[in-house]
Amino acid sequence: MFIKNTWYVACASTDVGETPFGRRICNESIVFFRDDAGQIQALEDFCPHRGAPLSLGRVVNGRLVCGYHGLEMGCEGKTVAMPGQRVGGFPAIKKYAVTERHGFVWVWPGDALTADIDLMPRLTWADNPEWAYGGGMYHIACDYRLMVDNLMDLTHETYVHAGSIGQREIDETPCVTKIDGDHVTTSRFMSGIEAPPFWKMALRGNNLPDDQPVDRWQICHFTPPSHIMIEVGVALAGNGGYDAPDDKKAYSVVVDFLTPETETSMWYFWGMARKFNVKDDALTQAIRDGQGKIFSEDLEMLESQQRNILRMPQRKLLSLNIDAGGVQSRRVIDRYLALETTV
Repeated sequence: MFIKNTWYVACASTDVGETPFGRRICNESIVFFRDDAGQIQALEDFCPHRGAPLSLGRVVNGRLVCGYHGLEMGCEGKTVAMPGQRVGGFPAIKKYAVTERHGFVWVWPGDALTADIDLMPRLTWADNPEWAYGGGMYHIACDYRLMVDNLMDLTHETYVHAGSIGQREIDETPCVTKIDGDHVTTSRFMSGIEAPPFWKMALRGNNLPDDQPVDRWQICHFTPPSHIMIEVGVALAGNGGYDAPDDKKAYSVVVDFLTPETETSMWYFWGMARKFNVKDDALTQAIRDGQGKIFSEDLEMLESQQRNILRMPQRKLLSLNIDAGGVQSRRVIDRYLALETTV
């Protein structure tokens, strides 16, 4: 169900401050905290004394102090002190590989000894002054793979997001899916169309007219375990579309980090990185607000879909040509899962 020997976004760096922060990831309860040097640490969220969540305690001098009986847990997962007790024989708890990058806390839920920092996704837009970024997080009660299907098939925009980014030309334009190793790409290019409301706002944000025909593109990139970057944008028609100069287009990357919580729930870290008018904070907020509304529409659909599937598990779902991106992405996930179960 879950690929565990890999990196997932656990939370924003700002979520972990002076108090412990608990989160369930891949069916494992994990507590995040900062040691006395301010470095991020992650342990099993389980006190070896009576099983209380350590995330309900506090951090004192870089140690986790259980909120039930005061047991003190060190950063390596070993009990270091407890009032009135000898702790030398206390069992250790699991320590997780964890790091911070690009404003996120990343965790490796599997074997910490196999964690490889070089396997983290490379984000060309992150920490780059030529780009601006804004985003958020939703908890969604659905199998994370349903969101993979959703994001790798943007045909649904015509119907789920009709008032913002949807338009009939998406339905009318075929998509092309390609596989390069573990990288799945689904792309669609539309020419000489009217920009939908969200993209009219983006054009105005780049000081471009919103009443002229545009060329629009959607290029969805899936990489395991469940990271999806979607190149999106519009350019004034006749200027080269995707390859148009920056002053003739509004170009962005929709950022999607999907972190499984349980078999039927997930943490969805969403955002948009843009390469135009990057110093306009009001535009960043407007785009974030627009995205938030769009993804809330996905949330409603996906949670309803999950409930339907759970009620009727015997029903087989169809896979059509528009589903190719999701189907191929799931095959990559299945291949990684098979590798973990055979090791």
